[in-house]
This record gives sequence, C-alpha cells and structure tokens, in this order.
Amino acid sequence: QVQLVESGGGLVQAGGSLRLSCAASGRTFSLYAMGWFRQAPGKEREFVAAISWSGGMAYADSVKGRFTMSREKAKNTVTFQINSLKPEDTAVYYCATGANTLVLRSGRADCWGQGTQVTVSS
Repeated sequence: QVQLVESGGGLVQAGGSLRLSCAASGRTFSLYAMGWFRQAPGKEREFVAAISWSGGMAYADSVKGRFTMSREKAKNTVTFQINSLKPEDTAVYYCATGANTLVLRSGRADCWGQGTQVTVSS
C-alpha cells in the first residue's frame, strides 16, 4: 500500500518560513515525480510545485522565488522550504506522486497524502 505522510505545517506570521516534509513508502518513488498542492478554505485544490525523478522542477507562478522543493531519493522524502509567507498562502498542503511534472501540474496525481495545515497570520 502506497503511503505519503506530510509534516511540518503550523502557524507563522507573514514574512516567516516553514519547512514541510513528505515521507513516502510502498514503492520506488525515485522513478516518479512528486509534487505539492494546496487547498485554501472555499477554494479548489491547486498545484504548487513538482520535482521529477531526474530533478527537473516546476513551480506555480504565485510561489516562484519563495518556495523551494528538494528530493532525497535514498530516503524517499521530499522537502518544501516555504519562505516569505503571505496570508494568502494559508491552506492545507498536500504531497502527491505522479508520472511526471506535467501530469502533476495538470492536477492528476496517483497518490495523495493526508495534508498538513499552514496558517499565515497578518
């Protein structure tokens, strides 16, 4: 059974930073793309970032320059350093896997984590 477990969310003031992690188990994740999505209250879930098995990156325009995703294949873990946080970044952040970054960018994921809450106060 594939499992993705996120951690690292919390409450932070505007301008602050958080480091999210996603631990994967159940298959060889080094061969798949992994991504982060978020869903704010009353809004649809949206793509935030993705990293391919070879290290290629994709970011939503709203987070470019502020958020950085990295991957440790040996540990089946991805981390998400989110800086210069804004109140509009408040959302539940989800980790996901997919065939490649383009597939993830379109919102089609094979597996989802349970999500971790990020709240940014103004």
